Amino acid sequence: MRDTIRASELGLGIVEIARRKKGWTRTSTPLWWDLARTSRATLRRFWRGIAIQRDAFEEICRVVGIRDWQLIADDWLWPENLTLNLEALYWWAVGQHETATRLAPGLIEELRRLAKPLPATTQRLTVLYCTDPESEALARHLQLGLLAAGYTLSLAGDRQRQGLTWVQRLSEEFVHCEGLLLLLSNVAARSEWLTDAVRQAREQQVNHEGKPCLLPIRVGSGAVRLNYDLQGYLIDRPVWSWQDERDTPGLLQRLCQQLQSDQRAIAPPSFSEPLAPLLPDSQPSPSAEPELQLEHPGGQVNLDSRFYIPRPPSEDEAIAAILQPGALIRIKAPRQMGKTSLMARILQRGRQADYNTVPLSFQLADSPVFSDLERLLQWFCASVGRRLGLSQRPRETWDAMYSSKENCTIYFEDHVLPNLTQPLVLGLDEVDRVFQHPAIAADFFSLLRAWYDAGRDGDRPHWQHLRLVVVHSTEVYVPLALNRSPFNVGLPVVLPELTGPQVQQLAALHGLSGTAADCEALMAMVGGHPYLIRLALYHVARGYQTLPALLTTAPTEAGIYGDHLRRHLWQLEQHPELAEAMEDVAVTETPVRLETAIAFKLHSMGLVHWAGSHVVPRCELYRRYFQDRFGAS
Repeated sequence: MRDTIRASELGLGIVEIARRKKGWTRTSTPLWWDLARTSRATLRRFWRGIAIQRDAFEEICRVVGIRDWQLIADDWLWPENLTLNLEALYWWAVGQHETATRLAPGLIEELRRLAKPLPATTQRLTVLYCTDPESEALARHLQLGLLAAGYTLSLAGDRQRQGLTWVQRLSEEFVHCEGLLLLLSNVAARSEWLTDAVRQAREQQVNHEGKPCLLPIRVGSGAVRLNYDLQGYLIDRPVWSWQDERDTPGLLQRLCQQLQSDQRAIAPPSFSEPLAPLLPDSQPSPSAEPELQLEHPGGQVNLDSRFYIPRPPSEDEAIAAILQPGALIRIKAPRQMGKTSLMARILQRGRQADYNTVPLSFQLADSPVFSDLERLLQWFCASVGRRLGLSQRPRETWDAMYSSKENCTIYFEDHVLPNLTQPLVLGLDEVDRVFQHPAIAADFFSLLRAWYDAGRDGDRPHWQHLRLVVVHSTEVYVPLALNRSPFNVGLPVVLPELTGPQVQQLAALHGLSGTAADCEALMAMVGGHPYLIRLALYHVARGYQTLPALLTTAPTEAGIYGDHLRRHLWQLEQHPELAEAMEDVAVTETPVRLETAIAFKLHSMGLVHWAGSHVVPRCELYRRYFQDRFGAS
C-alpha cells in the first residue's frame, strides 16, 4: 500500500462541498489542520493536488466528514458511462447513502458493488500504461472488473506522475505486487518512460521469486510494434489481446485464471496480428505516395534508409577498421545518438567482405544471467554459437577443472573460430548492463582484453580472425588495471551531433523546404541531437504541427518530446544526487562545477555538455524542462 496519496480533481470537488457545508475555508481554518493532526502547509499541498502522507490524507478527509476517502484519491477511475454527480458523491462519501441514491441511482449501484469488503488474502496488482484513450478505457475496465473479483489494484499511468516521490511509489508497487498488467498500445510500445519501468520490474523479479509476474496485454486493433528494448524484456511472455469493451469479459476471465494458478504459462488467446518488434527494416506501404514515405524515428535506422546521415570522419574510420586483424572498435555515446545504427553498418561492411557477423545485445539477457560469471559466459557462448549454427552447446564442453573464463576461451578456440573460414565480427551492444554488476564485470571485460591481446599475437592466428565492436552509453566505472581493460585499446569512436548543413539535408529528405533560419531555430532548442531532430522533422513533415507551434510546447510534457523528457526525469528521480545536480545545472545561467563522478554520469545520460571542467545543459530543451520540473517539485 503506497505511503503517499494525492487528491484527484473530482475528489477535490467532493471535499469542496464538504468544507462549505462546515463553513470552513480551504487553508485558513486552524481547526481543520489541528483536528487532522497535520500542518497548514500539508493542507495547502492537499488542495494543490500534491501527494502527501497517507495518514494525513485520511485525517484531512475524516475531519471534514468524508468517511470513504478512497473516492478522493487520484487512482480511482470512474465508469465511463455514468454521470458524475458531485453532490451525490458527497453524500455517498459522508455515509448518507439514501440521499446519494436518490440523486444518482446508477452511480451509487456501481459504488456499492465496488465497495464490498475484499478478502484477507487479496493479491495486489499494478496496471502500467500510457494515457492514450484506448489504454485509459482498458485500465478503467480492469479496475472495475478486478476490484469486483477481489483484487487490490493500483494504477500507474503517466498521468499519475507527480513530483519526485512518484518513482519511489512505483518502485514500492513493484516490490509488493504479484502481477504487473502492461497495457501495450502503439503509444506504449514506443514509450521510453514505460520501457524503463518494465526494465526495473524485470530486475525486481530476480530477488523476489519472479515477482511481479509480467502480464502484457495488446491494446487496440492492428499490430503493436515494440521498440527494441521492450521487445527484449517481453520476448518470453505470452500476450493477451483487447480491442474494445466486448473483449473485457473474456480477458478478465483468463487473467483471473492465471492469477489464481501457479502456472504462469497459460497460453494467450490467438489473434490475427501479433506483437511485432519495431524493426528498422519495415518498409513503407507500396501504395504510399513518395512524399509520405516517412519513417518514425526510434531504434536502429534501417541500413537502406535514406534518413541515415553519416558523420565523418569517425564513422568512416570505424567501418574501415573492421577489416584489420584482431580489430577492437569502441563506440560510446548517450542514448539515441546512433550507436546501434553505426554498429549495424560496421557489421554490414564485414558481411560485404564475406565475414561472419553476430550482433548480440545484452539487453536481451534475463537478469538472472548476470547473477554470476559462469551463467553470463555460458549465455554469451550459447548466443554466439546459436547465431553461427553450431551444434556444440557450451554446457556440454564446460569442464569444472577450468575457470569460467578458461572454459569460455576454450569454447571459442575449439568450436567457434576453427570452424570458420572467414573472420568473425562480434557486435556487443548495450554492454552497460554488465557495468551494473561489478562482481562479474571486471572478469568479463578482462576476458575481452585477453582475446584482443591474443589477436595481436602472431602465434595465435585464430584470434586474429575475431573482430570486436563494443557499444555502450555510460562511463566505465569498473575498476580495471590498464593492462586488463578493453577500454583503453583499439579504436575509440565518439559520435558527434549533427551539424547545421546535415540538419538541412535531413529536412530536405523529409520533403521540407524550410530556410536555414528554421533549422537554426530547431537546433537552438535541441542542438544537433539526431533523434530529437528527426522526431521534429517527422511531425512537421506529417503536418501534425508547424515548427513554431512545435517549439512552443517542446520543453513541456504536452509537447512531442514529453515521453523522452519523462524518461530522463524518471532516471534522475531514482538517483537524488543526480537530480539535485541537474537542478543546479538547469537553474544556473553560468557553467557549473560538479563532483567528477556526478558530472560524468550526467554527461553519459546525454543531459550536459562539458565546458572545460564545468558543465552546462546539453540543449535549451533540457534547461527549460528541468527548470520547470524541479521548480514545481
